Amino acid sequence: MESLQKLGRWGLESLEGMGRSALFLLQTVLGALQAPYKIRPILRQIQVIGSGSFLVIFFTGAFVGMVLGLQGYYTLSKYGSSSALGAAVALSLIRELGPVLTALMVIGRTGSAMCAELGIMRISEQIDALDCMAINPYRYLVAPKLIAGLVSIPLLTAVFNLVGVFGGYMVGVVLLHGNGGAYMASMRSSVTVVDLKMCFVKSVCFAFLLVWICAEHGFWVNRRAWGFGAEGVSRATTSAVVAASVSVLVADYVITSLMM
Repeated sequence: MESLQKLGRWGLESLEGMGRSALFLLQTVLGALQAPYKIRPILRQIQVIGSGSFLVIFFTGAFVGMVLGLQGYYTLSKYGSSSALGAAVALSLIRELGPVLTALMVIGRTGSAMCAELGIMRISEQIDALDCMAINPYRYLVAPKLIAGLVSIPLLTAVFNLVGVFGGYMVGVVLLHGNGGAYMASMRSSVTVVDLKMCFVKSVCFAFLLVWICAEHGFWVNRRAWGFGAEGVSRATTSAVVAASVSVLVADYVITSLMM
């Protein structure tokens, strides 16, 4: 009987958590669509999510592209296909590595901070104070983060891809003395509109997931079995990063399987 009680308790808590997350998402979307629209909070969040993550994305994209150029050159040269290096680097970045690694880096840098910020506001009763003043906390706190994420992460993904292609060119052409014309020609002939569309769809979906999961974990930190204090915020932040990262990888497979 005790095992059944634990199983039932776990099932009820899981259903409650899913319902709470769905209502959180609904309230956030409604808050984002509700007029009047305030641009300044959105611009502030774009600065935090987009501008604050630019250097991390720049250096990550550069070194990922350089690694792809190095590995791809030595692999393709064994089969006499080093002229296809540009296509290999560009397609790897645009279809897969660009949106996924951008999302993971933003989760580690901004998603964790987002969860901790909302968690601290919850345990210090600042969110409850907004409710008492008849201010919608979803519209005031979470909606600007969602809009800023949907704007910033596709742009950061484009930066990642561009820098990564240039990094592959620097290694494959400048360092290893490959054919620069063949690199660019193979990239232009292989990358299609479908690849760019897949990259954009992935980046938008990943932005939606990371803001939703990280913000929800911090916003409702008091509803979970982690305690109402600093330990609860720290555990909520860890759980948010893990859950958002796994969700990005699962969504990556689903989107790829649907759009290939």
